[in-house]
Amino acid sequence: MTNKIVIAELTKGTVNASTAELVSAAQAMGGDVTIVVPCTDASVADAVTGYDGVSKVIAVKSDVFAGNDSSGWASALDSAMPAGTVLFLATARSKDVASRLAARRGLSVVQDVVSVDGNNLTSPIYSGKANQTVTVNADTVVSVRANVFPSVESGSSNVVSVVDASGDVKTAVQDVMQRASARLDVSEANIIISGGRGMGSPANFSHLEAVADTIGAAVGASRAAVDTWDEIPHSMQVGQTGKTVNPNLYIAVGISGAIQHLAGMRSSKYIVAINKDADAPIFQHADYGIVATWEEALPVFQNALSSLLG
Repeated sequence: MTNKIVIAELTKGTVNASTAELVSAAQAMGGDVTIVVPCTDASVADAVTGYDGVSKVIAVKSDVFAGNDSSGWASALDSAMPAGTVLFLATARSKDVASRLAARRGLSVVQDVVSVDGNNLTSPIYSGKANQTVTVNADTVVSVRANVFPSVESGSSNVVSVVDASGDVKTAVQDVMQRASARLDVSEANIIISGGRGMGSPANFSHLEAVADTIGAAVGASRAAVDTWDEIPHSMQVGQTGKTVNPNLYIAVGISGAIQHLAGMRSSKYIVAINKDADAPIFQHADYGIVATWEEALPVFQNALSSLLG
């Protein structure tokens, strides 16, 4: 079987826990699994040396990984990786790098995979209304959604091989974009609290951030909020024209539940809705609903969470 190459997902220069899910997905496809860790410091790769069922760990060092130059990332990885099927996490940056790497290697791309059965890969289509399954019989580049596959067990002790790719790639531009904000991106979060136009003002999203900090969640937004307020960036948008998420818990505050928003989050395992309109469509899809304004509900919610978590 073809070699499976897992590209470790990085968050602020450290290996994201979702990398263990990628390894699990790779193992479901069969074949030897190699983890490639893009880094500026090879010690970052130590975080994955304990993953079970891994045949090799490669730390690819390059200054290009300090920025968000997707073309540079793809070039550096291409120069240091063996042939095989390559798996990325389905975040915005990694999907961009995946597409560029596939173009460099002349490989097909399968994005947003949520199920693996050997060579059969399943991903949602039509905004999650249906699934499609494709069969791959050759090396492919695959992006896998977070919070779908179980994390691989740890207990092994793999040796890290270091490849310096700095001399094999173009020099990164001086003014590269900074890494994503300190807060976890909604596409990879296990818990998300999102606000809509019902929050009344972008300044009021600070109340969502306070709850997010308490429970380790990401903060999202509806399209209505993004379109209404310049202070709410598109990177926070959950929905058909934003990001599709699959967390264990999705908390919707002041969001009516338009079909475009539901398309991006209705596969969440548990949905909690807070809205002052008892007839809001979001309540038809929520596991738990609270009919109240955010001003009434969030302080009580915050206090309860703080007490629960000690």
